[in-house]
Amino acid sequence: MKLPMMIYANEKGEIFDHPYLEMVGRSGASFRVPLVEELIPMPEGSELFLLPGRYPVGFNRKNGKIEVIEDDPFDSGKKVQAVAAFMAPAYTQILTAAYHTLPDAPILPLFSYTAVGWMDGKFWVCGVRVDDDTRQDIRYFDRKKVEKGVKEKLKNHSTNRLVRHLVKCALTYGCPAANNYFLERWEAPLPTSPSCNARCLGCISLQKNSGFCASQERISFVPRPEEIEEMAVEHLVKAERAIVSFGQGCEGEPLLQGETLARSIDLIRKSTSRGTVNLNTNGSLPSMVAKLMDSGLDSIRVSLNSCREKYFEAYYRPKGYCFSDLKKSIKNVKQKGGFASINYLLLPGLNDEKEELDALSSFIDETEIDMIQMRNLNIDPEWYLRKIGYKVSGKTIGILNLMSYLSKRFPRLRFGYFNPPLDYVEKKSC
Repeated sequence: MKLPMMIYANEKGEIFDHPYLEMVGRSGASFRVPLVEELIPMPEGSELFLLPGRYPVGFNRKNGKIEVIEDDPFDSGKKVQAVAAFMAPAYTQILTAAYHTLPDAPILPLFSYTAVGWMDGKFWVCGVRVDDDTRQDIRYFDRKKVEKGVKEKLKNHSTNRLVRHLVKCALTYGCPAANNYFLERWEAPLPTSPSCNARCLGCISLQKNSGFCASQERISFVPRPEEIEEMAVEHLVKAERAIVSFGQGCEGEPLLQGETLARSIDLIRKSTSRGTVNLNTNGSLPSMVAKLMDSGLDSIRVSLNSCREKYFEAYYRPKGYCFSDLKKSIKNVKQKGGFASINYLLLPGLNDEKEELDALSSFIDETEIDMIQMRNLNIDPEWYLRKIGYKVSGKTIGILNLMSYLSKRFPRLRFGYFNPPLDYVEKKSC
């Protein structure tokens, strides 16, 4: 069985493939060689990251051992660094990067770190495409067109603070959702909340005394319902496969601004019935979720790192709500005829353990969710496992087997990566 070669970076940051060691991945706290079916060419739009203070790990086929490499095989005496891939949207990692961490290594920034190797003239990763939707594929983003869209939106909505906020999201942070708003297509973001009732370990908009920085700034104001309606209606009317979503990476918890959301949705649905109004949330306020459904909300996506309460509590560190509230919110959506997803924040080795699979299956039975969005958890894997107090509980079955098992047990359950446009029917040729 031919496998990609292990890659590493030298002291200059140049990346090489090892002359004889093959790639290795990580599942939880364990290293293993990837299976052939777990490997795909690295998707377009992915990036390679150097991992400071971490030595690469590879498999020596001659002796059947996994080895840690400290020195550059092409430059004796020079040290090396491990390398990981940050995969493009729509792809879920199957194994994280394998490395040996030095005692003084810094905490890794808030990205996901997928195992990557080199074979047949290209990079290979341990991953799978879980969503065919191309809404965030890099080949569909033209910077000049985005900048043109920004100018037009600012001209037409010069006093709208929400539009101005999204300019920075698009041009500074490169947010695909913000870019798509200015390109007048697909899913557009509606950030609303500067506050939150959770203290997530991996919050990408606010970090305090964590040892690393948030990857973007949080919105600093609450938009008026009229500002939200002005932006949302225009998008829903014009865009193909139109969706507008509350709850973005650049904000806190949108349910804390529930009255503003309810008024906004009322205004939106008085103007148009087209498109999907979605809420990305932690699901902490079930009664407010029910009120938003009565206002015209179509779908909800609740974020969840684990269906085991001890790991859920350790990661989200909720303030004033608990795991049962999250389930009640989903049930309220389903009882009112809405579409419910979970934003399942995955780390291989934890989320594919048998104990987690049993907990997830019970969760699906109880809530009757429609979809699992298979998202990579953007966090330093070792730091995360330490902070949540992770203990190995048994055998892992692998991410692919996890999806296969759930598909057979719950035939109506969908897998994906993005919020689906609920009023869109794909046209098929005869």
